[in-house]
Amino acid sequence: MTKTDIRSLNMAELTAEIEKRGLPKFRAAQIFAWLYEKGVRSFSEMTNLPKNLRETLEAEFEIKNCTIDTKLCSAVDDTVKYLFELNDGEYIESVVMKYKYGYTICISSQLGCKMGCSFCASAIGGFQRHLTPSEMLSEIYTAQSDLGIRISHIVLMGTGEPLDNYENVMRFLELVTDEKGLNISMRHISLSTCGVVPRIYDLAEKRLGLTLSVSLHAPNDKIRSQTMPVNQKWNIDELLDACRYYAKVTSRRISFEYAMIDGFNDTDTCAMELASRLRGMLCHINLIPVNTVREKAYRKSNEDRIRRFSKILEQNGLTVTVRRTLGSDINASCGQLRASKRR
Repeated sequence: MTKTDIRSLNMAELTAEIEKRGLPKFRAAQIFAWLYEKGVRSFSEMTNLPKNLRETLEAEFEIKNCTIDTKLCSAVDDTVKYLFELNDGEYIESVVMKYKYGYTICISSQLGCKMGCSFCASAIGGFQRHLTPSEMLSEIYTAQSDLGIRISHIVLMGTGEPLDNYENVMRFLELVTDEKGLNISMRHISLSTCGVVPRIYDLAEKRLGLTLSVSLHAPNDKIRSQTMPVNQKWNIDELLDACRYYAKVTSRRISFEYAMIDGFNDTDTCAMELASRLRGMLCHINLIPVNTVREKAYRKSNEDRIRRFSKILEQNGLTVTVRRTLGSDINASCGQLRASKRR
């Protein structure tokens, strides 16, 4: 018998399951608290439930968890990188970063990735499957428990394309922001996409209040199509039209991610073309020194080139930051640890 993934149910669905079994409604609230507020890993931990109910739950439902396979701790900045093993023996990565305002976790949303961006380690080994809402939640619960902290911010920027796993990610967002669960503010959540244009429009209509981060990485279609196959389906004009719509409907600033690749997309001409495309949009540009990946030939731009690129954008009225590299001594960018496990 296939068991129901109980930690992917919202309160209404959980209540329906409980009432269907002739149990009082308050039991659903108790179970919900154990699952989402306390983050228990087993039904045996639900100590205020009768033993026979716990046995019924064990027989008919499952709690999807992840366990720590590998943990790397940075000696530089307190960043912690995890390789988690899932119930089915697959592996995913998460990274916890410490900032002045608290702790942020970068979580994965898929096993592997279909998008095939040529500078990214996430697609190495191909796409396996989508993560369930419960598996995404488990990344947070496991890291919090291990570190003895409360995570206050989330970035969906690990392995996978969140908007390719749209329904599961929307349910994850519903559950992680529930005031009776982890109660993480939607404004403390960032979702990163490589440019799945139809889903950007869908997301805009939901008006969730999260930050949308778009992996742009190029000022024109010629350069972008060389590194990002998604651009052959939805080109830059289509993508930026969707971004303008999102910003207009939500009044939320778009964050454009731009990986600085030496001699490829980091010239003055690229900077000026990018400025021309983005001028007047409610946006922020985050320049990222590209990660060195063993299987890829790209190298990051040098600091002088990044400063020059940033200056050109700022002179054209755009807001720019250069991402601070965290966990540099533990290869904290997602995809590399999982790829080494699969080799």
